[in-house]
Amino acid sequence: MPTPLDDTLPSLNPYSPSSNNYSQDLPLHHDAQHPRAQELDDLTTSGKRHKRNISKSKVNTQEKQPEDSKHLLGEEEDSEEEDDDPSMSTRSRKSKSQGPKGSSSTGGENGHTNGSMNGNVEYRRKNASLESPSVTANLMARESFSLDEHVPRTPTINNHGFMELPRQDKRNFGLLVLLYFLQGVPMGLAAGSVPFLLKGAHLSYSALGVFSLASYPYSLKLLWSPIVDAVWSPKLGRRKSWIMPIQMLSGFGMIWLGSQVKEMMVTAGKEDGSGIWSFTWWWFFLVFMCATQDIAVDGWALTLLTPGNISYASTAQTVGLTAGQFMSYTVFLAFNSPDFANKWFRKTPLDEGVMTLGGYLTFWGWAYIVVTLGLAALKKEEKTKNEDGIWDVYKIMWGVLKLKNIQTIVIIHLIAKIGFQANDGVTNLKLIDKGFSQEDLALTVLIDFPFEIGLGYYAGKWSTTYTPMRLWCWGFVGRLLAAVIAQITVVIFPANGVDTWYLLVVIAEHIFSTFTNTVMFVAISAFHARIADPVIGGTYMTLLATVSNLGGTFPRFFVLKLVDFFTVATCIPPSSDYSLPKTLKGPVITSSFSCAMSAEKDRCIQGGGVCDISRDGYYVMNIVCVIVGVITFWGFIKPAALKLQALPLRAWRIAEGSN
Repeated sequence: MPTPLDDTLPSLNPYSPSSNNYSQDLPLHHDAQHPRAQELDDLTTSGKRHKRNISKSKVNTQEKQPEDSKHLLGEEEDSEEEDDDPSMSTRSRKSKSQGPKGSSSTGGENGHTNGSMNGNVEYRRKNASLESPSVTANLMARESFSLDEHVPRTPTINNHGFMELPRQDKRNFGLLVLLYFLQGVPMGLAAGSVPFLLKGAHLSYSALGVFSLASYPYSLKLLWSPIVDAVWSPKLGRRKSWIMPIQMLSGFGMIWLGSQVKEMMVTAGKEDGSGIWSFTWWWFFLVFMCATQDIAVDGWALTLLTPGNISYASTAQTVGLTAGQFMSYTVFLAFNSPDFANKWFRKTPLDEGVMTLGGYLTFWGWAYIVVTLGLAALKKEEKTKNEDGIWDVYKIMWGVLKLKNIQTIVIIHLIAKIGFQANDGVTNLKLIDKGFSQEDLALTVLIDFPFEIGLGYYAGKWSTTYTPMRLWCWGFVGRLLAAVIAQITVVIFPANGVDTWYLLVVIAEHIFSTFTNTVMFVAISAFHARIADPVIGGTYMTLLATVSNLGGTFPRFFVLKLVDFFTVATCIPPSSDYSLPKTLKGPVITSSFSCAMSAEKDRCIQGGGVCDISRDGYYVMNIVCVIVGVITFWGFIKPAALKLQALPLRAWRIAEGSN
């Protein structure tokens, strides 16, 4: 009989109830590059087998078969022994079975079935079995199916450079970068530029802590990710069913917000930020749209790239998100600065920059719509059938959460970023507070950007050379050191204003902080992609990403509040012989009061007073955070992370029958 490799096998006659020919059950082989190869390995080596009732006449017929046929069929006695001894190890079972057993209905040549073929087989179900005709038909219908090869192991990660990737992987990599870039645009505004604009409007750190709630959807998307994973239209595709409408809503939302944002900013800055809540909710909605899109894109990334190149999914995420955030953070801040625009682009000075927040939102709102239409017309997704209900996916997610290893990594994610919170959330705001200009900050991030992109690419390669969690631990230590360096940078702020040497110090500090942050992000993303179950890829990846984001989001609100709480500052009124300058913008200060809040500090300075800070809450909280980070890292995080890295992939899968 000819095979896909053009060699021959001994003639095997399939058994038919209508004839007296011998029975023959063919072993199932699967493609090592298929995303579900690990699940097939688990089922064939350690999955629970179902007993079959074989008639006495068939058993007698089997006794007459040659030894080779017995190896292909598998002896009933071995199967019974395995059922009777559930504690038998995987290696013992594998030694008794030369290959997985499968059956199919007759009627197709070379063992192919004539029934319907389900292209999206659910291997994780409680009663999943290789004896299922639909499973058999699905596997044998693949071009990679062969009777000559042994059951392959789970595919290993390739150590390929980008130029060595297959052409299809390169195209899909570019698509992922584009989709992640679109997510980075509003996220760069919500997490970067808008807080700086609000700080310029003299809002307190507590008010900025309220606005930080706008980024919470990224940390709460686990709650609705099963809906995204379980509900879709077969006509559009599993992922495009969500990506396309979400991007359209985001586009129209950004266009509307662009027309209203100027008035909303003014309202948010009134009475020391009392109107910040309504402003925050609108951004919460926009980030909610991006978070929902991220669920679908994360799941799509697991199937767009071949399994051996799956680590490039984290690289695409890093490059895309970084570029989008760079556009909304660095480029926007620079062109939004009146001083930058008046210096480089205008002869007649104006009070606003070349680029306004409203115009920027409107432009990218239309860009969202154009990209969505192009995605609908140019990119086709494999059509699948709905197999799980929403409740089924929630049960699967609950089953994942019950895994001991998942519980350990959840704890790691929730406490790992505490050590960096004051540095990540307050350092740049403190520099602005001390007099670092908006255009200088934009220049700093501009120089930092190529380093971030380049390091993101190499960090992705390093994650295939070194184990991701070990690389993550190296980045953790570096990030703690970066927090200490950042505090020193703020302490040595020049009294006479920013000069060239200090600007270089800030740039160097930013590059080092970015380097350690990028290494940690890429390493943990590669680890998530490696351990995620492709069958429930969207939910699995979202669960891991959600707890990682939550660890960096929930402490920030409290850290910003505590910075104001621990700050002690007193406004000292001018002396009696003080000559009032003509540039005085407010009423003269005649008595002392607390100027710990930004609005009170501004009133003090505009009234001719001096805000004397006797205790800066930023220094207190940064030291506390670093100490907590050191204790938790060497006491728990590092040994637990390296232990998780050493686990096999089957340790991250839901055991059959657990749901």
